Amino acid sequence: MFKPNSIYYEKNVENYTLGKELLEKYKNIPKIIIDNHNNIEEMRKKQNSEFPYMKRNLIIGIRKTHKFVENHKVSDYLVPYTSSGCTAMCLYCYLVCNYNKCAYLRIFVNREQMLDKIIKVANKSDKELTFEIGSNSDLILENTITGNLDWTIKEFSKTNKGYLTFPTKFDMVDSICSIQHNGRIIVRMSVNPEKIINQIEIGTSRLKNRINAINKLKIAGYKIGILIAPVIMVDNWKEEYENLIKYLYDNLSNEVKEEVFFEVIFMTYSYVHRMINQEAFPNAINLYNQELMTGRGRGKYMYKSDVKHDGEIFFRNALNKYFPNNKIIYIV
Repeated sequence: MFKPNSIYYEKNVENYTLGKELLEKYKNIPKIIIDNHNNIEEMRKKQNSEFPYMKRNLIIGIRKTHKFVENHKVSDYLVPYTSSGCTAMCLYCYLVCNYNKCAYLRIFVNREQMLDKIIKVANKSDKELTFEIGSNSDLILENTITGNLDWTIKEFSKTNKGYLTFPTKFDMVDSICSIQHNGRIIVRMSVNPEKIINQIEIGTSRLKNRINAINKLKIAGYKIGILIAPVIMVDNWKEEYENLIKYLYDNLSNEVKEEVFFEVIFMTYSYVHRMINQEAFPNAINLYNQELMTGRGRGKYMYKSDVKHDGEIFFRNALNKYFPNNKIIYIV
């Protein structure tokens, strides 16, 4: 259970039910009032080496941006929702590209406003829409602090249009397994070889526990997807990922294997990651590989086209070998 070192909060959160609940829950934690959760000056001025300690703070605010972004993968829209950032410290975290070292967990208390917009958009549409509510955070992790995911599923189950989806690297799913969801929630578990989880996905659930969570969720009737993400080309990466896919086949329940779909995402990296990781995690594995990577826009890196093409062939063959009847939504 996450226990913050300090709470930074916007004064107006006291006007919201969840804001009051969180301030009471953490009444014994030191608190600092801030003007804007997006601009905490003392945080911005900290050194990269302090990144892990910054992750021990919790920021509580009100989300002002509610713009839906079109998406054409699992969802129709990426939706700003109840949190951004995370308490985990994955060395490749894409949120670091957006927030730099300020990729700590922020909780937004105006959840009613955000869910109301989703429901209105869903009801106005001629087709069933799917809304990605977890693109900026991990809602299973956040749920252990706020209960927001439990609340969201209960409220959304009262409607009869649309789907919600979110990815996770965590196994704390018991509370949502007992909630009526009417088949309108798609949970996508992110997986990686155990070696990568241990060395790179710092502070996340173990692979075995993630698989157990998937099986529980399927028993509870949830739609299930699996993200192999991000694919990181460490030494012997093909062997590592072949073993991962076999492990999935051996340990997923038959019910999961009947319907699960797959997404495969290759890692992107950045100069910002390199600088933070060198100072905050000096003994960690170096994810930048000059031989395999090329520039991608300003200060970002991706695997070279031929390297990714080889990787795509590998994953299609490996997944078709063990899961010939399951859909691969995309490989990017």
